[in-house]
Amino acid sequence: MPSHLALLSCLLVLLLSLDKFLLHYLKKRLFSGPRIPSGTSKSRRPMAAAAKWSETAMLVIDMQKDFVDPAMRSPMLVAGGEAVVPAVAEAVAVARERGIFLVWVVREHDPSGRDVELFRRHHYSGGKGPTVKGLKGAALADGLLIKEGEYKLVKTRFSAFFATHLDSVLKTAGIKNLVIVGVQTPNCIRQTVFDAVALDYEKVTVLIDATAAARPEIHLSNIRDMKNIGVETPTLEEWRR
Repeated sequence: MPSHLALLSCLLVLLLSLDKFLLHYLKKRLFSGPRIPSGTSKSRRPMAAAAKWSETAMLVIDMQKDFVDPAMRSPMLVAGGEAVVPAVAEAVAVARERGIFLVWVVREHDPSGRDVELFRRHHYSGGKGPTVKGLKGAALADGLLIKEGEYKLVKTRFSAFFATHLDSVLKTAGIKNLVIVGVQTPNCIRQTVFDAVALDYEKVTVLIDATAAARPEIHLSNIRDMKNIGVETPTLEEWRR
């Protein structure tokens, strides 16, 4: 009889041990959730970022000597333009690192000025005038250079989309989002941005310290107007994070 009691005691201890094990196992299965392998979420982030940047283009607008270099003594000089050249160059460098499609938007006019807005034609005579094709003033500002694989788009009006094939080029490249830098905010930047919104680009971003106008208050007033139609307006530092 004592031997039977000892055996029963052993069985009871074993059953209690099994109950504890099963309870621990069920708690772990039911409440801990699926286990994610270490580093999986981190590895997904670069892939998601790469996909996003492959659908993004940067438009570098009118960063030409006649617009940003005081030494040219151009009637089209944007007073705040020279100061943002380093920021534009840095934004371009970040875009290249991310694999963003770069579009260099420039003005190149006929020497006669016949393709310029009517109110500007008096600046053209004798084959000379602001951003005439082939002249020094039409060249990009010092430190800016179009590299192989990047796209140069010539426009003759404020908007980069007006009477150009820019929308077709971007859509063919699978571009859904735009980042815009350059000069000047109330004219070419604003008109291009409003057209981009009208053309249903999903996300339009203007880097506020890589764009400029004649005066800071004009710049900020136009930035506010663009922000009010859903345009994102980060600084270069905020955008590069």
